Amino acid sequence: MSRICLSGGGSRKVMSMDGGDSMTDVFEGVHFRWKSVAQDGRHTPDSLELSFDTEHTDMALGRYIPSITAVLEQARCRNCPLKIFMNEGMSWRGISHQHPATFDTLAMDPPTKLAVVADLDRFLKRKEYYRRIGKAWKRGYLLYGPPGTGKSSLVAAVANHLRFNLYDLDLSQVCYNGTLQQLLIGMPNKSILVIEDIDCCFSATSRDRKTPARTQVGNKPAHIQDGDKPAGTQDGDDADDDPDGCSSRQNITLSGLLNFIDGLWSTSGEERIIIFTTNYKDRLDPALLRPGRMDMHIYMGFCCWEAFKTLARNYFLVDDHALFQEIQGLLAEVEVTPAEVSEMLLRDEDVDVALQGLVEFLTEKKRGEKNAGEA
Repeated sequence: MSRICLSGGGSRKVMSMDGGDSMTDVFEGVHFRWKSVAQDGRHTPDSLELSFDTEHTDMALGRYIPSITAVLEQARCRNCPLKIFMNEGMSWRGISHQHPATFDTLAMDPPTKLAVVADLDRFLKRKEYYRRIGKAWKRGYLLYGPPGTGKSSLVAAVANHLRFNLYDLDLSQVCYNGTLQQLLIGMPNKSILVIEDIDCCFSATSRDRKTPARTQVGNKPAHIQDGDKPAGTQDGDDADDDPDGCSSRQNITLSGLLNFIDGLWSTSGEERIIIFTTNYKDRLDPALLRPGRMDMHIYMGFCCWEAFKTLARNYFLVDDHALFQEIQGLLAEVEVTPAEVSEMLLRDEDVDVALQGLVEFLTEKKRGEKNAGEA
């Protein structure tokens, strides 16, 4: 008979038994016996003693104990509060992340939602697969579509589903590729890198051009490319001075970012998710879009019927209403974002009043679109 004594660190217990208690677990037909063993000292946690037949030692060490520790790690992740980190200089500053979005509450096209969840779950299980094929254990997602279609909510839902912390990278605060590298390698495993509005971070010029793409200045309109000057700005002047001494023409290149996504730097960590968002996919450099960088392109479109039903269930706990048929017909004819629908539903706690207001809003929007088409 072999025995192994396991004791957990930290004050948060995810697996415990009362002193002296025992239990038997069956794994692949083999019986493993757990017993709680009291330790000396008031502040020393009890240990769990694992007993099994000696002939099963290889199974215990190679498969059984790793499976138990994996379950315990998942339990710790579920119980641990999430954080969102923002870059300051060459370091990250974290705050509590309490966004409540989940895939159950997300107003999104159901087939697309199911595809995203399946892709995330498959990614988590493929550590050995990525190692075998010689690829970094990471996954890239591009969320694109009009403003107000739920891109930020989807990012929050991904974080809540995986129980990964978010690292929201503001490239306008990064001056050099070296600083970018320090920030990115400073991210731990099991984390999500988010770069929002990626089309505003780099010029749309392809890397095939002689001059490398650089970050754009602040909120400079997308049609202003590197080398262009806003009206009224003289050569040598900076349109937007950076009080921290970071030149408005930053030395961040698209190549610097791509080297981290799929170059040698991509192996500096594992089990990472990279998410870019954009309102204008057609403005992105093709180098960002190829497989291996952004593996899955997810279109966040206007509010469909199924997405509306999710919102109605979220706000009023209803799955049917006398106005649903009329709303379904209007949604088939009108382009309206989930954010616009949510705003209308928030205007009254009475479901009848709120839905009637939504009908009037959609009807007016339909009339406006018709008049615009006839003009």
